[in-house]
Amino acid sequence: MANYTDKVSIETAETSKISTVDFSNLDFGRVFTDHMFVCDYKDGKWQDPQIMPYQAMTFDPSARVFHYGQAVFEGMKAYKDKDGKIFLFRPKQNFDRINKSSERLAMPAFPENYFFEGLEALLKLDSEWIKPGVGNSLYLRPFVIATEPAISASPANMYRFMIICSPAQSYYNSAVRVLIADHYSRSANGGVGAAKAAGNYAAQFYPTSLAQEKGFQQVVWTDADTHTFLEEAGTMNVFFRVNDKLITAPTSDRILDGITRKSIIQIAEDLGITCEVRQVTVEEIKNAAKDGSLKEVFGAGTAAVISPISAFEHQGELFEISGTDAEDAYNKLFKKTLLNIQHNLSEDKHGWRHEVK
Repeated sequence: MANYTDKVSIETAETSKISTVDFSNLDFGRVFTDHMFVCDYKDGKWQDPQIMPYQAMTFDPSARVFHYGQAVFEGMKAYKDKDGKIFLFRPKQNFDRINKSSERLAMPAFPENYFFEGLEALLKLDSEWIKPGVGNSLYLRPFVIATEPAISASPANMYRFMIICSPAQSYYNSAVRVLIADHYSRSANGGVGAAKAAGNYAAQFYPTSLAQEKGFQQVVWTDADTHTFLEEAGTMNVFFRVNDKLITAPTSDRILDGITRKSIIQIAEDLGITCEVRQVTVEEIKNAAKDGSLKEVFGAGTAAVISPISAFEHQGELFEISGTDAEDAYNKLFKKTLLNIQHNLSEDKHGWRHEVK
């Protein structure tokens, strides 16, 4: 069945697969809702956007995304409160960032009205997939790929913008152990580290697998030049609590401008917690661990929200972090504060919630 909003044509699925899903036992990112949003770019402009049943697609083997990696994405979540209202969290930030990522990879910007009208229509159509309750959400994956069938090494002239949705629970259920990188790098000066380019994540898989073989779940990345400055934790921004002070690295063309990251910095200010945004060295954190002033380390990102780190290793030295599970741990405070805002359980004094009406 097809119908239309002002801009988006909608074809609904004949039947829903929601009854086959065990929402109490979700494997992150493997189950998808009934519909998806699709919009193609050709002849120098974005064409009419569509919502259609979730389905496989066919691409030419010479589509440029397969050969030159023109692909960017975003990670967002939708939440439902006890009254059935649907909310997004700071979605304009995600929209701005996917276009910033696209620009870095010489891809065309996506129109804001298409993005929000398409996203909201999709969420209303698949609203039953958004379960209420803190910890439940619908993970949203907007992405853009180059589809032009040509293998000459230049930017494509054809692209596809899509949004797919996956019901989610907590991403990491317990504290993780991490290895601080001293050889491999996530990104370099002048590179694409500040963009959510698909290849950034592919390049992390091998060094992360080496860390996993040693019993660690993630890698904390350091600067490519000297490996002395701490930058990101796996796929997340990273925070350090030294005594009662919070420290995190500044964004740059190497470090992603995380939306959860900037929200935590603001919440810390609201709560009167000192947060220093500055370069932080591996040695500083090792020394803090040795003298007992390092209370917590945690990652922050859309999927995980807050992921506490219980131990780290660097060049054969292992450090356990004592304050991760403390009742007054910052990671618990920030996670609860963020989740309460996202799920419409507390005041939203910064206007971060965006209701889907």
